[in-house]
Amino acid sequence: MHIDIVTLFPEMIETVFNTSILKKAQEKNKFSYQLVNFREYTENKHNKVDDYPYGGGAGMVLAPQPVFDAVEAITNEKATKPRVVLMCPQGERYTQAKAEEFAQADHLVIICGHYEGYDERIREHLVTDEISIGDYVLTGGELGAMVVVDSVVRLLPDVLGNQESAPQDSFSTGLLEHPHYTRPADFRGMKVPEVLLSGDHGKIETWRRKESLKRTYERRRDLLVDYPLTEVDKRLLNEIMDEETSNN
Repeated sequence: MHIDIVTLFPEMIETVFNTSILKKAQEKNKFSYQLVNFREYTENKHNKVDDYPYGGGAGMVLAPQPVFDAVEAITNEKATKPRVVLMCPQGERYTQAKAEEFAQADHLVIICGHYEGYDERIREHLVTDEISIGDYVLTGGELGAMVVVDSVVRLLPDVLGNQESAPQDSFSTGLLEHPHYTRPADFRGMKVPEVLLSGDHGKIETWRRKESLKRTYERRRDLLVDYPLTEVDKRLLNEIMDEETSNN
């Protein structure tokens, strides 16, 4: 996979992309990236990339010319038809399912905005996807772009040390992940659940499933609304609700 980040502030991204899992992924040749400063593509003699909005209003709007030219230069160089992702608070809410979808692409171009917003022609005629990482506003799209890249790259084959890690993550299964414990079994009187020390893998899997359902029920009940519960899941969920009632 190759990822191009179109940004006015490449220095914000460089350190993150050369640290931890993203660095290891590059060393394994699983992904490469390029940071493209679209100010370098402006035809404005003052190197401006924004202008006042037609009709008046607060703030400045990113002009279409430098963004179009930057993306077109990228696609012409790579001779590919990439997914062009616009980081935007008006975009689709980013999810694990979207990360898994992006992970199937060979080439992503992510556009990071600044200022009040984008000229609408960028949105209508250049991008394939608009993504928001949450219902809040940031000063620019760089932080969101880094979130997207991290979530996508870790899904690429052989990037994580344990290939079972990603499929078991919260949201990958549609539920929140079960609790984890490690040594020592007794830390300051706080003990690991006995079932995890039993060696009985069947009981351990049932415990993990129940804890996953319980955590989802307690923290993100909305995820259960359309979740395809098995008969075992329904039984475990009934146990969880009964336990909740008895505790209250």
